[in-house]
Parts: sequence; structure tokens; C-alpha cells
Amino acid sequence: MTIRIYNTLTRKKETFETLEPNKVSIYVCGPTVYAKAHVGHAMSVLVFDIIRRYLEYRGYEVRHVMNYTDVDDKIIQRANIEAVNPFDLAEQYIEEFRQHLNDLNILPATLYPRATEEIEHIIEMIQGLIEKGHAYASGGDVYFFVGSAECYGKLSGRKLEDMQSGYRIDVDDRKETPMDFALWKASKPGEPAWESPWGQGRPGWHIECSAMSYYHLGEQIDIHGGGNDLIFPHHENEIAQTESLTGKPFARYWVHNGMLQLSGEKMSKSLGNLVTIADFLAENDADVLRMLVLNSSYRSPLKFGDETVGHAKRALDRLRMALRPASPGATGAAPEFLEAQIAFTCQGFIDSMDDDFNTAGALGHLFELVRAVNQARDQGVGPEGLAKAQGLLLEFAGVLGLELEHAGGDGRGPGEAAPFVDLLLEVRAELRNQKLWTLSDKVRDRLAELGVIVEDGKEDATWRWK
Repeated sequence: MTIRIYNTLTRKKETFETLEPNKVSIYVCGPTVYAKAHVGHAMSVLVFDIIRRYLEYRGYEVRHVMNYTDVDDKIIQRANIEAVNPFDLAEQYIEEFRQHLNDLNILPATLYPRATEEIEHIIEMIQGLIEKGHAYASGGDVYFFVGSAECYGKLSGRKLEDMQSGYRIDVDDRKETPMDFALWKASKPGEPAWESPWGQGRPGWHIECSAMSYYHLGEQIDIHGGGNDLIFPHHENEIAQTESLTGKPFARYWVHNGMLQLSGEKMSKSLGNLVTIADFLAENDADVLRMLVLNSSYRSPLKFGDETVGHAKRALDRLRMALRPASPGATGAAPEFLEAQIAFTCQGFIDSMDDDFNTAGALGHLFELVRAVNQARDQGVGPEGLAKAQGLLLEFAGVLGLELEHAGGDGRGPGEAAPFVDLLLEVRAELRNQKLWTLSDKVRDRLAELGVIVEDGKEDATWRWK
């Protein structure tokens, strides 16, 4: 079995081969911390968490770096508006984002470098580019000379001559050509600044990621990731800088997730159409957002709204329902169809995930297993007969980062409450036997208000948490 991964650089799926056997280096562009993170940011970290988890499941040792851009025009502008120190503002939002990562069950990255802690490395990289003739100083700024990068545009598919001929910008005498971009920005009064060979200033956005990847993962890496809105100019410029310095291909695979869309538009702070991670988690289980991402291709746009969130909740409930214990007194062994489904799920799950992390396909195989488990329970299969299938469901759910058992040991909800719910259902069953329908319905409705869904079967009632 071989993993195949879609490479934005080549526009096709390729066999996954790492620079070092059984080791994977991943750099993912993190947030610019100037405001509360929204669920679009969560989508990106969830996508790469899922990719990382699967690579580790397949036996790879993963070194994962995600940066924080903690000095930037947007941070400075927001700090000025709020009359606070820009470093304090950035620290506030970094701490919030860290908590979100924990709440979303994101595996901690190997390293979280910050731009402000990498100034020495950034300056060294800029000096190297100047020495090689790929950058030039001008009036306290330093610019990358785009014309010196022979393959500029290879990631985005844009041609430099077309970009320059259609480039509309006010005349800037500091640049040799309009497409040149800043590696170092001369400081303005009141802005954060560091000493450099070109005077006081701060790094440009693109050079930060190149320097952090270079100094923490090496000249070449296996996977560079981020949202597809970063393909141009950010990742294109990263390639130009890094490869101009090293003379080697920067990343073997460029992996980009699609954008989360609200009302048909990309979710962003600038558009003002966003739902913060904090607001979402105040109303929903973290697994709901993960399920939303898992239900579609990571490379496609993902619609966010009541309908898709509701679908994710129902899908999550289906998985958790399969973890219910066997019916009281059931002792049957696992039937042949359940054993066959276990084998089919094992193969199908891995085949799907090997195919460019096809999580929707992998979930499809888990739902086939859920159907078989439920059928076996209905036929009187006992706890031992269900254990293997339920264990496999938990194992593969864990590979995807889902915490199906987080609410209780049997997948139904808080374990301490379960005996009391069972007792109420016994009382309700007696009420129904006595044809006291009004009282019976009252018990059912009050349980629903408390988050317990009662489902009446042919012989008895079952329950689950919403």
C-alpha cells in the first residue's frame, strides 16, 4: 500500500516519498495574530492535524512546525486602534489560539516559532540573498529581485511577464521592478523595530516563513502546507527566496486546503463574515467541526452553515450510537457478516486515506461498519461479539482525531448519569404498559430537554445523548 498525495506544484497526485526514510518534515503557515481566530483558521489546522495523524498511523516519524506571525502591518494597525502594545496584542491572541488548538484536539506541533524570535535568522537569510544577487537594499528597505528567480510563478502557474505587464501600482522609486517584494521594511516612528545592517526595521511577511522553515527543518522539507489563498503571492515568494538561496527544491509536496465559505463567500476578517472558534465551541462539540471537515475533500471549498453543521452532528451521532453496549442479557457471538465487515473496513479505510487523505471515503467505510454493528446488536449479539468491531471503530476514529468516547465510557454521554437514565426508562416502560401515555410522554420530553434522546423500538426503548 502506497500513499499518494496531490501536489499543487505539479497539479497531480504523486507517490509519497520522503527525503529521509520513515521521516516526514511538515511546515504549515500559521495565523497572523491580530484578532480572534475564526472557524476558517480551524479548518486549516484540522486538515493538517488529520494528515499528520494518518502519517503517524502509517509509521512515519513526523516533525511538524507551525509558525505565528506576531509582527505585521495588521497587528500594528489593530494595536494603534486599541491603544495597546502590539507585542501584548499578539501575545493575547497567541494564547487564545493555543487554547483553541487544545479544545479542538489538535496534536501539538513539534515547534511553534514566532517571527519576533527569529530576527537573527531572518537577517542572515536576507544577507545571503543579497550576496547571491537576488536581493538589494534601497532606502533602509530590502527587496527581493523577482526577475532573478528563473522559475518564478511555477507554483501558481502565473507568468512573470504577464504579471508585470498588467501590474498597476503607484511609482515606487525604491524598487527596481514593480513585482519586487519587501524582505525588510525600514521602521516608521512608533513601530516595533530591530537593528539590522540596513538600519532599524522589521521583516516582511514572506521571508519569515522561509527563514523559520530553513532554520528549523533544513534546506528542503517534505510537505509545505496552508490554505489555498496562500498559493500566491505568499508561497510563490517563499519558493523564490528559499530556492534562490539554496539552489535546491524547497518542498517536495505543496499541500493546500480549500477555504471555508459562509453564504458562498470565503470566510475572512476583511469581509466581516466570520464565526469565531470560541463562538462555535460555545454551542457545539469540537468533534462537530472536525466531522464537518472530514465529510469533504480537504482541497475543496467547504460550505459552513446550519445545514452542513447539522449534517455533521447527525453523522457524529451515528458513530457514537454504534458504541452503545449490547442489549441486556444478549450473549450471541459475532456473526459472519460482522467479521467480514471488519476486514472490509480495515482495507477500505486505509485505501481511502492512502488516496490523498480521502477522509470522506474513509468515513463511508466506518459508517458501513456502524450499520453492521447496529444490525448485530439488534440480532442479540453480546458484548464480546461487538467488542472487536467497536474497538476498530474507536481506533480509526482516533486516527481521524475524533473523540467518540470523550462524553462517557459507552458513547452515550456522562457515565455517572447513565444508571439514572436507565432507571427512568424502566419507569417509563411501566407507564406505557399501564397505558399512561401522558405521563410516559412527559418523561420522554423532559429527558429530551436534558439532552437525552429516547428511541422506542419493537421491544424496548434505547437512548442517546444529543
